[in-house]
Amino acid sequence: MKGGYYPAPNTPGLYLHKTRRISFTLWVDDFSVKYVDKADVHHLISLLQENYELKIDWNGNKYLGLSLQWNYSKRYVDISMPGYIKRALERFRHPQPIRPQHSPTSWSEPKFGPNSQLTPEPIVSPPLDPSKIKMLQEIIGVLLFYARMVDNTMLVAIGTIASAQSKATEDTMIAMTHLLNYCATHSEAKVRFYSSDMILHIVSDASYLTATGARSRLGGYFFMSHALPHNPPRPEDPLPTNNGPILVNSSIIQPVVSSAAEAEFAALFYNAKDGCQLRNTLEDMGHPQPPTPIQADNACAVGLANDSIKQRRSKAIDMRFYWVRDRVKQGQFVIYWKRGSDNKADYFTKNHPPSHHTKLRAEYLQVDEMDSLTSHK
Repeated sequence: MKGGYYPAPNTPGLYLHKTRRISFTLWVDDFSVKYVDKADVHHLISLLQENYELKIDWNGNKYLGLSLQWNYSKRYVDISMPGYIKRALERFRHPQPIRPQHSPTSWSEPKFGPNSQLTPEPIVSPPLDPSKIKMLQEIIGVLLFYARMVDNTMLVAIGTIASAQSKATEDTMIAMTHLLNYCATHSEAKVRFYSSDMILHIVSDASYLTATGARSRLGGYFFMSHALPHNPPRPEDPLPTNNGPILVNSSIIQPVVSSAAEAEFAALFYNAKDGCQLRNTLEDMGHPQPPTPIQADNACAVGLANDSIKQRRSKAIDMRFYWVRDRVKQGQFVIYWKRGSDNKADYFTKNHPPSHHTKLRAEYLQVDEMDSLTSHK
């Protein structure tokens, strides 16, 4: 490219310079520039102005519809999308709920006893007409962008509804109404990212047989922090300092797995695949990565990934999942066990009661005082 700029080798949309300490991302016609010396920015601006008219925001407060609030003295940035949910609710003519809704999905209290082992009778719900299915798909698209960018607490609900959208029924629309009530109750979300050593950390989890068709769901929580004190990590080591997530995975594992261990092993596979791309991007940005630590709470899955247990019945596990074992041997990942109560990915693998969402919302999002007061009404 002209002026010494060139595309990063592993990251589409990221551009670097041969000699200057400057990089930028380009999405359609929107630039986000990272620099050390202001003279480098003026060099880029003068180059672009030879052919284009520019609008320049030196505060860096807007990018791709996101609002960025920088606090350089306390070394953090808040990312939000003010008014996005309000406009979406107006677009789809969804009224404010009479009662606040603090859970994005419906939840039934588990029942124990002999009858709990019986498969419930299937409920046949009338199918939606094509116009309502189209509206349902539009709502999913609008909310999914917001959930991926800001409010990750919606991801399980959106994924469940999206998996049924092609054959949506009245029950599917009821689930969407429930989610929209949650959006109306918590219409403004914010994620805070603190300055860190730019070391990628991944937390992986799975829930067995919690999706339709005897399938399971995986969760992944990706964030930047400092390096762990030991390599490989020890169970007694403190958790890395938490940070806002740069990626959250919450999806259904397509193959039908035969055990909880296989579900956890599959989650490690999918999360490690995403981790590979993030490692490449961080390398392109000038942040060399040690073996990326992946935390899991299933000892059998960790043993399979580290090749520290013998295979017997585990031979039935999908061969693709063993890809993660090879990447561990190559030194790209180090997989370690931590107890389930310390697993931040668990939240994205299943439905939870409203009390759990209320308790954990402030753990995954930056909750302002006013939102906290509203959520407890």
